[in-house]
Amino acid sequence: MSHDQNFKNLIVDYPHAAVQFFAAADAAHVDKRVRIIPIREEQLKERLGDRFRELDVPLLVEWPDGRREAVLLVLEEESDTSKFSIHRLAHYCLDLSELFKTNRVVPVAIFLRQGQRPEELILGGDHHRYLAFRYLSCSLPELNWRNWRDSDNIVARLNLPNMRYDPSERVAVYAMALRGLMQLEPDPDKRLKYADFVDIYANLSDTEREQYERDYPEETKTMQSFSTRMREEGIQLGEANVVVYLLEQKFGTIGTEIRQRIERADPDTLLRWSGRVLTENSLEDVLR
Repeated sequence: MSHDQNFKNLIVDYPHAAVQFFAAADAAHVDKRVRIIPIREEQLKERLGDRFRELDVPLLVEWPDGRREAVLLVLEEESDTSKFSIHRLAHYCLDLSELFKTNRVVPVAIFLRQGQRPEELILGGDHHRYLAFRYLSCSLPELNWRNWRDSDNIVARLNLPNMRYDPSERVAVYAMALRGLMQLEPDPDKRLKYADFVDIYANLSDTEREQYERDYPEETKTMQSFSTRMREEGIQLGEANVVVYLLEQKFGTIGTEIRQRIERADPDTLLRWSGRVLTENSLEDVLR
């Protein structure tokens, strides 16, 4: 999976934490009362044209008092940071402003690599400035991971491997990122999903992974047990979906109660039921 899709998922799954972390200078009052809505890509492509890229994630922030603010999170992953276009970013912001009829637009650029970048765009003549454009910059490699190692912001914790650390600290960074995931995310599916995110950006060598397993045995055991259980549940759910499909092909739509019974069934029972679909003539006989 590419960087853009990884970060798009992260921002859409955790919009409040993403705004609070990536746009901290403008997010002091963004709490749970504030609604954050990802703007539909289809709408943007239709209204903003082909310039809009998949890795740019626009969010609409709505306060209880009716204020609305468009936050444009732009991920730049090029190794050559000179490819970053402040003109393109200004275009996006002007288009969003026009589309949502608001002047409250906060551009945020997220950088995965260090490098020189323009901080502002000034348009004018000899006597006057007619446009002055700036943006919030979040350069992950410039953040010291130790400042965020115990953060309760899940986006910050998951991005510990993208921050600045000594190579000798990589295993500790990986461990603290996974610990944050387990502490802050109760949803099993998202835990599995973002354990992969941490793996991708930590990119431990075989030796470092062995060190992690040696230095953090309890965490290793917990993660291995969790991953195994989740994958087994995923396989079992897939088998249950096959049984549901076969039953509906033969007997028509089945009710919620029967579907839940099938989803709770063990693998041996599912196998027995799938075989009976071929020989029995009623739903009751298949599931007896």
